Amino acid sequence: MAELKPLLEYQTVRTWLEGLKEHWGGDPATDDPERLPILEAFCRFAGADPDTIIRECTRIDKAGDRRISVKGRRKWSDLIDQFQAQVEGSRIRKAKWGNTVRSFLIHNGILLAAGAQMARRE
Repeated sequence: MAELKPLLEYQTVRTWLEGLKEHWGGDPATDDPERLPILEAFCRFAGADPDTIIRECTRIDKAGDRRISVKGRRKWSDLIDQFQAQVEGSRIRKAKWGNTVRSFLIHNGILLAAGAQMARRE
């Protein structure tokens, strides 16, 4: 992966933050000071920038319409699970980190399983 640009330079990050603002109000870039650092940590973990992550979760069908790629979505969902598992701290902290990244995908139109994704007890 090339060096990450500042996250706010990525269109998918701006889309995410705009979606959060529309849904919850406030300033999503500052109301949770961990939000952007968590996404950046995930990008470094996965070796991909935010725009690439969303691009790999979609495909163009025969009619030329953009669709969710089941294979791409599964890949990134699995990487989020791996990322969440390696986060140090409590189950709640692990879940917050994983769910923050899931929120990024969801607000960019990549639908995932409903409900909070909690780390499994080991």
